[in-house]
Amino acid sequence: MDLLNTLVDKGLRRELPTREEALAVLATTDDELLDVVAAAGKVRRQWFGRRVKLNYLVNLKSGLCPEDCSYCSQRLGSKADILKYTWLKPDQASEAAAAGVAGGAKRVCLVASGRGPTDRDVDRVSKTIEAIKEQNEDVEVCACLGLLSEGQAERLRAAGADAYNHNLNTSESTYGEITTTHTYQDRVDTVQQAQSAGLSACSGLIAGMGESDEDLVDVVFSLRELDPDSVPVNFLIPFEGTPLAKEWNLTPQRALRILAMVRFVCPDVEVRLAGGREVHLRTLQPLALHLANSIFLGDYLTSEGQAGKADLEMIADAGFEVEGADKVTLPEHRRAHGASGCGSHADSGCGSHEGAGGCGPCGPGAEEPAETAAADEARTDLVAVRRRGAGTDLAPNA
Repeated sequence: MDLLNTLVDKGLRRELPTREEALAVLATTDDELLDVVAAAGKVRRQWFGRRVKLNYLVNLKSGLCPEDCSYCSQRLGSKADILKYTWLKPDQASEAAAAGVAGGAKRVCLVASGRGPTDRDVDRVSKTIEAIKEQNEDVEVCACLGLLSEGQAERLRAAGADAYNHNLNTSESTYGEITTTHTYQDRVDTVQQAQSAGLSACSGLIAGMGESDEDLVDVVFSLRELDPDSVPVNFLIPFEGTPLAKEWNLTPQRALRILAMVRFVCPDVEVRLAGGREVHLRTLQPLALHLANSIFLGDYLTSEGQAGKADLEMIADAGFEVEGADKVTLPEHRRAHGASGCGSHADSGCGSHEGAGGCGPCGPGAEEPAETAAADEARTDLVAVRRRGAGTDLAPNA
Protein backbone atom coordinates (compact mmCIF):
# COMPACT_ATOMS: atom_id res chain seq x y z
CA MET A 1 0.00 0.00 0.00
CA ASP A 2 1.77 3.14 -1.25
CA LEU A 3 0.20 5.34 1.44
CA LEU A 4 1.61 3.26 4.29
CA ASN A 5 5.06 2.96 2.71
CA THR A 6 5.15 6.73 2.36
CA LEU A 7 4.02 7.27 5.96
CA VAL A 8 6.61 4.83 7.34
CA ASP A 9 9.36 6.55 5.36
CA LYS A 10 8.27 9.96 6.64
CA GLY A 11 7.94 8.71 10.22
CA LEU A 12 11.45 7.29 10.23
CA ARG A 13 12.72 10.68 9.04
CA ARG A 14 10.48 12.66 11.43
CA GLU A 15 8.84 14.33 8.45
CA LEU A 16 5.29 15.67 8.76
CA PRO A 17 2.69 13.84 6.66
CA THR A 18 0.24 15.85 4.61
CA ARG A 19 -3.28 16.43 5.90
CA GLU A 20 -4.54 14.27 3.07
CA GLU A 21 -2.31 11.39 4.15
CA ALA A 22 -3.48 11.69 7.76
CA LEU A 23 -7.11 11.69 6.66
CA ALA A 24 -6.45 8.68 4.46
CA VAL A 25 -5.29 6.68 7.49
CA LEU A 26 -8.63 7.34 9.19
CA ALA A 27 -10.45 6.32 6.00
CA THR A 28 -8.79 2.89 5.67
CA THR A 29 -11.02 -0.16 5.87
CA ASP A 30 -11.15 -2.92 8.46
CA ASP A 31 -9.55 -5.24 5.89
CA GLU A 32 -6.53 -2.91 5.86
CA LEU A 33 -6.37 -2.43 9.63
CA LEU A 34 -3.56 -4.86 10.41
CA ASP A 35 -1.45 -3.33 7.64
CA VAL A 36 -2.01 0.10 9.19
CA VAL A 37 -1.02 -1.16 12.66
CA ALA A 38 2.07 -2.89 11.28
CA ALA A 39 3.19 0.24 9.43
CA ALA A 40 2.72 2.58 12.41
CA GLY A 41 4.38 -0.08 14.58
CA LYS A 42 7.58 0.26 12.55
CA VAL A 43 7.69 3.96 13.38
CA ARG A 44 6.95 3.31 17.05
CA ARG A 45 9.76 0.74 17.30
CA GLN A 46 12.24 3.00 15.53
CA TRP A 47 11.98 5.62 18.28
CA PHE A 48 10.89 3.61 21.34
CA GLY A 49 11.75 -0.03 20.70
CA ARG A 50 9.40 -2.42 22.50
CA ARG A 51 9.32 -0.43 25.73
CA VAL A 52 6.06 0.58 27.42
CA LYS A 53 6.18 3.41 29.95
CA LEU A 54 3.78 3.08 32.88
CA ASN A 55 2.12 6.13 34.43
CA TYR A 56 -0.08 6.36 37.50
CA LEU A 57 -2.82 8.87 38.28
CA VAL A 58 -3.48 10.37 41.68
CA ASN A 59 -6.69 12.41 41.85
CA LEU A 60 -5.83 15.10 44.41
CA LYS A 61 -9.25 16.76 44.39
CA SER A 62 -12.29 15.16 42.83
CA GLY A 63 -15.49 16.70 41.48
CA LEU A 64 -17.19 20.07 41.95
CA CYS A 65 -15.40 21.79 39.07
CA PRO A 66 -16.74 25.20 37.96
CA GLU A 67 -15.92 24.56 34.28
CA ASP A 68 -18.57 23.18 31.90
CA CYS A 69 -16.55 20.76 29.72
CA SER A 70 -19.24 18.50 28.26
CA TYR A 71 -17.14 15.35 28.41
CA CYS A 72 -16.16 15.53 32.05
CA SER A 73 -17.81 13.72 34.96
CA GLN A 74 -16.51 16.44 37.32
CA ARG A 75 -18.02 19.34 35.34
CA LEU A 76 -20.37 22.03 36.55
CA GLY A 77 -23.83 20.49 36.65
CA SER A 78 -22.64 16.89 36.32
CA LYS A 79 -25.06 14.33 37.71
CA ALA A 80 -22.51 11.52 37.49
CA ASP A 81 -22.31 9.57 40.75
CA ILE A 82 -18.57 10.01 41.20
CA LEU A 83 -16.37 10.41 44.28
CA LYS A 84 -16.24 13.99 45.53
CA TYR A 85 -13.59 15.16 47.99
CA THR A 86 -11.33 18.13 48.63
CA TRP A 87 -7.53 18.17 48.55
CA LEU A 88 -5.61 15.12 49.70
CA LYS A 89 -2.91 15.87 52.24
CA PRO A 90 0.68 15.47 50.98
CA ASP A 91 1.20 12.23 52.94
CA GLN A 92 -2.07 10.79 51.57
CA ALA A 93 -1.07 11.66 48.01
CA SER A 94 2.41 10.24 48.54
CA GLU A 95 0.93 6.99 49.85
CA ALA A 96 -1.34 6.76 46.81
CA ALA A 97 1.58 7.45 44.48
CA ALA A 98 3.66 4.74 46.15
CA ALA A 99 1.13 2.10 45.07
CA GLY A 100 1.64 3.05 41.42
CA VAL A 101 5.42 3.14 41.73
CA ALA A 102 5.36 -0.30 43.36
CA GLY A 103 3.40 -1.53 40.35
CA GLY A 104 6.09 -0.33 37.95
CA ALA A 105 5.04 3.25 37.17
CA LYS A 106 7.85 5.65 36.22
CA ARG A 107 5.62 8.70 36.31
CA VAL A 108 3.03 9.89 38.80
CA CYS A 109 0.43 12.30 37.47
CA LEU A 110 -1.09 14.62 40.08
CA VAL A 111 -4.49 15.87 38.96
CA ALA A 112 -6.93 18.30 40.56
CA SER A 113 -10.31 19.40 39.28
CA GLY A 114 -10.93 23.10 38.81
CA ARG A 115 -10.35 25.98 36.42
CA GLY A 116 -6.81 26.47 37.64
CA PRO A 117 -4.79 26.59 40.86
CA THR A 118 -4.61 29.48 43.30
CA ASP A 119 -1.21 30.36 44.67
CA ARG A 120 -2.19 28.50 47.84
CA ASP A 121 -3.02 25.46 45.71
CA VAL A 122 0.40 25.63 44.08
CA ASP A 123 1.98 25.67 47.57
CA ARG A 124 -0.09 22.61 48.51
CA VAL A 125 0.86 20.71 45.36
CA SER A 126 4.49 21.71 45.77
CA LYS A 127 4.54 20.10 49.21
CA THR A 128 2.93 16.99 47.71
CA ILE A 129 5.59 16.80 45.01
CA GLU A 130 8.32 17.12 47.63
CA ALA A 131 6.73 14.35 49.72
CA ILE A 132 6.56 12.02 46.73
CA LYS A 133 10.16 12.72 45.71
CA GLU A 134 11.36 12.09 49.26
CA GLN A 135 9.90 8.59 49.12
CA ASN A 136 10.74 7.88 45.46
CA GLU A 137 13.66 10.01 44.35
CA ASP A 138 13.71 8.80 40.74
CA VAL A 139 9.99 9.00 40.00
CA GLU A 140 8.83 11.59 37.46
CA VAL A 141 6.01 13.85 38.59
CA CYS A 142 3.56 15.49 36.22
CA ALA A 143 1.07 18.08 37.48
CA CYS A 144 -2.31 18.68 35.88
CA LEU A 145 -4.07 21.52 37.66
CA GLY A 146 -5.83 23.42 34.90
CA LEU A 147 -5.07 26.89 33.55
CA LEU A 148 -1.88 28.40 34.95
CA SER A 149 -1.29 31.99 36.03
CA GLU A 150 1.99 33.82 35.58
CA GLY A 151 4.84 32.32 37.59
CA GLN A 152 3.00 29.18 38.69
CA ALA A 153 4.78 26.87 36.24
CA GLU A 154 8.14 28.11 37.51
CA ARG A 155 7.09 27.42 41.10
CA LEU A 156 6.01 23.89 40.27
CA ARG A 157 9.30 23.30 38.48
CA ALA A 158 11.23 24.59 41.49
CA ALA A 159 9.30 22.19 43.73
CA GLY A 160 10.47 19.24 41.63
CA ALA A 161 7.75 18.79 39.01
CA ASP A 162 9.06 17.28 35.79
CA ALA A 163 6.08 17.86 33.53
CA TYR A 164 2.76 19.64 33.15
CA ASN A 165 -0.31 18.30 31.38
CA HIS A 166 -3.00 20.36 29.72
CA ASN A 167 -4.83 18.86 26.76
CA LEU A 168 -6.11 20.66 23.68
CA ASN A 169 -8.81 17.97 23.52
CA THR A 170 -10.34 18.86 20.13
CA SER A 171 -9.94 21.16 17.16
CA GLU A 172 -9.96 24.92 17.63
CA SER A 173 -12.96 25.31 15.32
CA THR A 174 -15.18 23.05 17.44
CA TYR A 175 -13.81 23.80 20.90
CA GLY A 176 -16.61 26.20 21.76
CA GLU A 177 -19.15 23.43 21.25
CA ILE A 178 -17.80 21.41 24.19
CA THR A 179 -16.68 24.14 26.59
CA THR A 180 -17.83 27.73 27.09
CA THR A 181 -16.10 28.69 30.35
CA HIS A 182 -12.62 28.95 28.83
CA THR A 183 -11.15 29.03 25.33
CA TYR A 184 -8.94 26.88 23.15
CA GLN A 185 -6.32 29.64 23.27
CA ASP A 186 -6.36 29.51 27.08
CA ARG A 187 -5.23 25.90 26.80
CA VAL A 188 -2.50 26.67 24.28
CA ASP A 189 -1.21 29.48 26.51
CA THR A 190 -0.95 27.16 29.52
CA VAL A 191 1.03 24.53 27.58
CA GLN A 192 3.41 27.24 26.37
CA GLN A 193 3.84 28.58 29.91
CA ALA A 194 4.84 25.10 31.06
CA GLN A 195 7.34 24.80 28.22
CA SER A 196 8.82 28.23 28.96
CA ALA A 197 9.34 27.21 32.60
CA GLY A 198 11.36 24.16 31.56
CA LEU A 199 8.63 21.63 32.27
CA SER A 200 8.10 18.76 29.86
CA ALA A 201 4.83 19.56 28.14
CA CYS A 202 2.12 16.94 27.90
CA SER A 203 -0.91 17.73 25.74
CA GLY A 204 -3.30 15.49 23.88
CA LEU A 205 -6.80 14.93 22.64
CA ILE A 206 -10.09 13.17 23.28
CA ALA A 207 -11.70 11.16 20.51
CA GLY A 208 -15.24 9.85 20.30
CA MET A 209 -17.34 12.92 21.01
CA GLY A 210 -18.90 12.92 17.56
CA GLU A 211 -16.06 14.81 15.90
CA SER A 212 -15.27 14.49 12.20
CA ASP A 213 -12.07 13.06 10.75
CA GLU A 214 -11.09 16.62 9.84
CA ASP A 215 -11.41 17.67 13.50
CA LEU A 216 -9.16 14.83 14.61
CA VAL A 217 -6.51 15.71 12.05
CA ASP A 218 -6.76 19.40 12.95
CA VAL A 219 -6.08 18.85 16.64
CA VAL A 220 -3.23 16.40 16.03
CA PHE A 221 -1.57 18.81 13.58
CA SER A 222 -1.99 21.59 16.16
CA LEU A 223 -0.31 19.36 18.73
CA ARG A 224 2.56 18.67 16.33
CA GLU A 225 3.04 22.44 15.97
CA LEU A 226 2.85 22.96 19.76
CA ASP A 227 5.46 20.18 20.10
CA PRO A 228 4.75 18.60 23.50
CA ASP A 229 6.94 15.71 24.59
CA SER A 230 3.91 13.56 25.36
CA VAL A 231 0.58 13.22 23.56
CA PRO A 232 -2.09 11.33 25.53
CA VAL A 233 -4.86 9.92 23.35
CA ASN A 234 -8.08 9.66 25.34
CA PHE A 235 -11.28 8.00 24.17
CA LEU A 236 -14.47 9.50 25.52
CA ILE A 237 -15.85 7.72 28.56
CA PRO A 238 -19.56 8.55 28.25
CA PHE A 239 -20.54 8.99 31.88
CA GLU A 240 -24.17 8.77 32.78
CA GLY A 241 -25.15 12.22 34.01
CA THR A 242 -23.02 14.19 31.51
CA PRO A 243 -24.09 15.80 28.21
CA LEU A 244 -22.14 13.24 26.16
CA ALA A 245 -23.48 10.15 27.95
CA LYS A 246 -25.00 8.81 24.72
CA GLU A 247 -22.01 9.44 22.46
CA TRP A 248 -20.93 5.90 21.64
CA ASN A 249 -19.24 6.62 18.32
CA LEU A 250 -16.11 4.47 18.54
CA THR A 251 -15.35 0.92 17.53
CA PRO A 252 -12.08 -0.79 18.50
CA GLN A 253 -11.02 -0.57 14.86
CA ARG A 254 -11.57 3.17 14.67
CA ALA A 255 -9.70 3.70 17.92
CA LEU A 256 -6.71 1.88 16.45
CA ARG A 257 -6.83 3.99 13.28
CA ILE A 258 -6.84 7.16 15.39
CA LEU A 259 -3.80 5.97 17.35
CA ALA A 260 -1.99 5.09 14.11
CA MET A 261 -2.70 8.54 12.67
CA VAL A 262 -1.32 10.18 15.82
CA ARG A 263 1.83 8.06 15.61
CA PHE A 264 2.43 9.00 11.96
CA VAL A 265 1.98 12.73 12.69
CA CYS A 266 3.98 12.63 15.95
CA PRO A 267 6.48 9.83 15.24
CA ASP A 268 9.10 10.51 17.93
CA VAL A 269 6.78 11.73 20.70
CA GLU A 270 5.60 9.69 23.67
CA VAL A 271 2.11 8.65 22.58
CA ARG A 272 0.08 7.71 25.66
CA LEU A 273 -2.80 5.29 25.49
CA ALA A 274 -4.97 7.06 28.04
CA GLY A 275 -8.54 7.20 29.36
CA GLY A 276 -11.16 4.99 27.78
CA ARG A 277 -8.88 2.30 26.36
CA GLU A 278 -10.62 -0.50 28.23
CA VAL A 279 -14.06 0.83 27.26
CA HIS A 280 -13.44 1.21 23.53
CA LEU A 281 -10.49 -1.03 22.57
CA ARG A 282 -11.55 -3.87 24.84
CA THR A 283 -9.92 -7.13 23.63
CA LEU A 284 -7.90 -5.26 20.99
CA GLN A 285 -5.88 -3.37 23.60
CA PRO A 286 -2.70 -5.40 22.90
CA LEU A 287 -2.69 -4.19 19.29
CA ALA A 288 -2.62 -0.61 20.55
CA LEU A 289 0.75 -1.27 22.18
CA HIS A 290 2.20 -1.41 18.66
CA LEU A 291 1.15 2.23 18.27
CA ALA A 292 1.45 3.82 21.72
CA ASN A 293 4.59 3.51 23.87
CA SER A 294 2.98 4.60 27.14
CA ILE A 295 -0.13 3.69 29.15
CA PHE A 296 -1.77 4.39 32.49
CA LEU A 297 -1.58 1.66 35.09
CA GLY A 298 -4.73 0.86 37.04
CA ASP A 299 -7.58 3.30 37.58
CA TYR A 300 -8.29 6.75 36.19
CA LEU A 301 -9.60 9.87 37.90
CA THR A 302 -13.24 8.97 38.42
CA SER A 303 -13.52 5.65 36.56
CA GLU A 304 -12.00 2.25 37.20
CA GLY A 305 -9.52 0.78 34.77
CA GLN A 306 -8.32 -2.70 34.02
CA ALA A 307 -6.62 -4.43 36.93
CA GLY A 308 -2.99 -3.42 37.24
CA LYS A 309 -1.92 -7.07 37.15
CA ALA A 310 -3.82 -7.55 33.89
CA ASP A 311 -2.04 -4.51 32.40
CA LEU A 312 1.35 -6.05 33.18
CA GLU A 313 0.30 -9.44 31.81
CA MET A 314 -1.00 -7.81 28.63
CA ILE A 315 2.30 -6.03 28.04
CA ALA A 316 4.30 -9.22 28.52
CA ASP A 317 1.95 -11.39 26.46
CA ALA A 318 2.11 -8.93 23.55
CA GLY A 319 5.91 -9.18 23.50
CA PHE A 320 6.65 -5.79 25.03
CA GLU A 321 8.55 -4.83 28.19
CA VAL A 322 7.92 -2.31 30.93
CA GLU A 323 10.29 0.64 30.63
CA GLY A 324 12.63 0.67 33.61
CA ALA A 325 13.65 3.65 35.69
CA ASP A 326 17.13 3.44 34.14
CA LYS A 327 15.76 4.18 30.66
CA VAL A 328 15.08 7.64 29.26
CA THR A 329 11.76 7.71 27.49
CA LEU A 330 12.39 10.21 24.71
CA PRO A 331 14.81 9.72 21.81
CA GLU A 332 18.09 11.55 22.29
CA HIS A 333 17.34 14.29 19.77
CA ARG A 334 14.25 15.36 21.79
CA ARG A 335 15.83 15.42 25.23
CA ALA A 336 17.58 18.77 25.09
CA HIS A 337 14.43 20.90 24.95
CA GLY A 338 12.20 18.85 27.23
CA ALA A 339 12.37 18.01 30.92
CA SER A 340 12.20 14.26 31.45
CA GLY A 341 9.91 13.70 28.54
CA CYS A 342 6.26 12.92 28.99
CA GLY A 343 3.28 13.54 31.12
CA SER A 344 -0.46 13.25 31.03
CA HIS A 345 -3.40 12.02 32.68
CA ALA A 346 -5.83 9.73 31.67
CA ASP A 347 -9.33 10.50 31.98
CA SER A 348 -9.16 14.02 32.93
CA GLY A 349 -6.41 16.44 32.37
CA CYS A 350 -3.13 14.63 32.29
CA GLY A 351 -4.78 12.66 29.64
CA SER A 352 -8.04 14.23 30.02
CA HIS A 353 -10.98 14.42 32.52
CA GLU A 354 -12.30 10.92 32.05
CA GLY A 355 -11.00 10.19 28.72
CA ALA A 356 -12.95 12.70 26.85
CA GLY A 357 -12.63 16.05 25.32
CA GLY A 358 -14.97 16.49 22.70
CA CYS A 359 -16.51 17.86 19.84
CA GLY A 360 -19.69 18.88 18.38
CA PRO A 361 -22.77 17.27 17.00
CA CYS A 362 -21.27 15.55 13.98
CA GLY A 363 -21.54 11.81 13.66
CA PRO A 364 -18.94 9.09 13.15
CA GLY A 365 -17.16 8.62 9.85
CA ALA A 366 -19.20 7.29 6.99
CA GLU A 367 -17.83 3.78 7.14
CA GLU A 368 -17.81 3.70 10.94
CA PRO A 369 -21.24 2.80 12.28
CA ALA A 370 -21.84 3.91 15.83
CA GLU A 371 -21.72 1.18 18.44
CA THR A 372 -25.00 -0.59 18.25
CA ALA A 373 -25.87 -0.83 21.90
CA ALA A 374 -26.01 2.54 23.32
CA ALA A 375 -27.45 5.12 21.03
CA ASP A 376 -30.06 5.95 23.60
CA GLU A 377 -28.87 4.70 26.93
CA ALA A 378 -25.87 4.85 29.20
CA ARG A 379 -23.51 1.87 29.21
CA THR A 380 -23.12 1.09 32.87
CA ASP A 381 -21.76 -2.32 31.88
CA LEU A 382 -18.69 -0.65 30.35
CA VAL A 383 -18.20 2.42 32.53
CA ALA A 384 -17.41 1.68 36.17
CA VAL A 385 -17.18 4.63 38.58
CA ARG A 386 -14.04 4.56 40.74
CA ARG A 387 -14.79 3.54 44.33
CA ARG A 388 -11.27 2.69 45.51
CA GLY A 389 -7.87 4.33 45.90
CA ALA A 390 -7.41 8.06 46.52
CA GLY A 391 -10.23 9.60 48.54
CA THR A 392 -11.43 6.23 49.88
CA ASP A 393 -10.41 3.69 52.51
CA LEU A 394 -9.98 0.93 49.93
CA ALA A 395 -6.67 -0.16 48.41
CA PRO A 396 -5.87 1.33 45.01
CA ASN A 397 -5.71 -0.63 41.77
CA ALA A 398 -2.08 -0.67 40.72
